[in-house]
Amino acid sequence: MAIDFYTWNTPNGRKISVALEEMGLAYTVHPINISKNEQFAPDFLTISPNNRIPAIIDPDGPGGQPISVFESGAILIYLGLKTGKFYPTDLRAQVPVLEWLMWQMGGFGPMPGQVHHFLQVENEQDRRYGLARYSKETRRLYGVLDKRLLGRDYVADEVSIADFAILGWAWRHERHQVDLADFPNVKRWYETMMARPATKKGFEVALS
Repeated sequence: MAIDFYTWNTPNGRKISVALEEMGLAYTVHPINISKNEQFAPDFLTISPNNRIPAIIDPDGPGGQPISVFESGAILIYLGLKTGKFYPTDLRAQVPVLEWLMWQMGGFGPMPGQVHHFLQVENEQDRRYGLARYSKETRRLYGVLDKRLLGRDYVADEVSIADFAILGWAWRHERHQVDLADFPNVKRWYETMMARPATKKGFEVALS
């Protein structure tokens, strides 16, 4: 049975479309138009208490019973555990995957997201400080990722849900006003990931 995927065309939505394609899971997209505040609809609230996309309902959850999951990081872990793909079973191997997934969730998402916000602020005085602050932190995070990828193909030993999570936001590097040429290891990793057929399809599928 297909997974019901509630989403919009955002970095957090793309994390999940990429994972679903990479894991070979059947899914049905249900667009939630956040520009029209559809995320606040009572029906969506029942599966996403924080009124944020993405969220999923897996009709074939644990024990064969339906289950809903919200928060993109939780969805990625759930799908990895469900399929046994892109999430190692060995505890030691899990650690870097979880570290870099949490790094993305806590920083490489919220900080670039603030760049997105302040780029749209019309008042120059209001925009200047916020944009400078969050652009600096965003570039620092790209630098952290660049160091991590020195001599590595992926953020953990093998391609994982952490790569999918980070890629969702690196996909918007131009909007972050970041030239990947300044971060050559990130650029190499990004191009490698985007060349994967399933990842490519995950970015092409219509989410809105």
